[in-house]
Amino acid sequence: MQNFILKGRRATQLIFLVCGLGISSWAPMVPYAKDRLGLNDADLGLLLLLLGGGAITMMPLTGVLTGRFGSRIVILCSSLTMAFTLPLLLTMTSPITMGIVLFIFGAAVGTVDVAVNAHAVHVQNLYGKHIMSSFHGLFSVGGLLGSLGLGFLIKFGLAPVIAAIGISLLLIIIAISQYKSLFTASAEQDAIKGFSSNEEVTRAGAFTWAKGSVLFLGFMCFAVFLAEGAMLDWSAIFLRENRGVGSELAGTGYAAFSVAMATMRLIGDHLVARLDGRKVVIGGSLLGAAGFFLAVFTPWIATALLGFVLLGLGAANIVPVFFSEGGRLKGVSPTVTIPAITTMGYAGQLVGPALLGFIAYHSSLSVALGFIGLLLLLVALMYAIRTPHVSKSVKHATAC
Repeated sequence: MQNFILKGRRATQLIFLVCGLGISSWAPMVPYAKDRLGLNDADLGLLLLLLGGGAITMMPLTGVLTGRFGSRIVILCSSLTMAFTLPLLLTMTSPITMGIVLFIFGAAVGTVDVAVNAHAVHVQNLYGKHIMSSFHGLFSVGGLLGSLGLGFLIKFGLAPVIAAIGISLLLIIIAISQYKSLFTASAEQDAIKGFSSNEEVTRAGAFTWAKGSVLFLGFMCFAVFLAEGAMLDWSAIFLRENRGVGSELAGTGYAAFSVAMATMRLIGDHLVARLDGRKVVIGGSLLGAAGFFLAVFTPWIATALLGFVLLGLGAANIVPVFFSEGGRLKGVSPTVTIPAITTMGYAGQLVGPALLGFIAYHSSLSVALGFIGLLLLLVALMYAIRTPHVSKSVKHATAC
């Protein structure tokens, strides 16, 4: 049993790597897409809305799919779809075809993200202690490899499409190789039953979305993912157009953010155990807000990158705490809560940046990013005054 859980944990970490690598490879592509299609900030924001629309469309459906077929088949299919569509993002020559491909790509990203987070909750509950940060740490490692790796491959002479195909092949190899180590549908059901003796957990229905605790965590995730989405879709544009960084190195902003986030997430399990989730969320939100303000209100490249680093350090372990809490809500199955919270959260990452595009168009990109800093301050305040509604501890799960 112990070996079964350890193999599941390793496979889950690698799928998080696949997800981070796939979505972050889009970051250095954004300036190329903007130039190739001749878009202004508002047009680009509208196009990005289609990426978010694909994700938001599939996220609620993913809960149904994972409940019926299990997470691993959903993870495999969506990972392969993401890999196959990634190179196409560098070949579309009209806004219409680009929008279609972005919608499909976003749908694949949203599906694999919900499925792997639900799977991670099952693994954590069987493992018997908080390990969610390590999963999200591999996502951030993938974010680093994707944002920085694609840019450097292009810088060193590879055609952008060839570089993207190379990344896609890596995604396909990892997804296929780890498929058998992921939990089967029956194993996931055993994890749910083993974690809680409350029969209501297995009978929770669609109205779970309306529970105050689910809506609260969803809004919190929305705000934090909006900050992460701003880095993904707008950091390269901000560095190029506001700080004079060349297009081939504009992805270094997201890379700096990803390095900081990956580092903190890889030690996040220890941090959460030493402190507690409440302090991690409040302190991290305040640090992230300070990072945005530093990047926006100082005119230098170095301080902008430092601000992105502070955001990565602060935001790193907030979302893992939220997902862990969502997986332990009283009387609710993770197969219901995780899709609900993830859908609301990723609306921030994938739809929110489109809103930032319109704010930037009517004012400036600096104003749009400063708005996110204020939103993170609100997260810290709201989380400080709320009362959690979760099971006593992850440590009460069945440990092997």
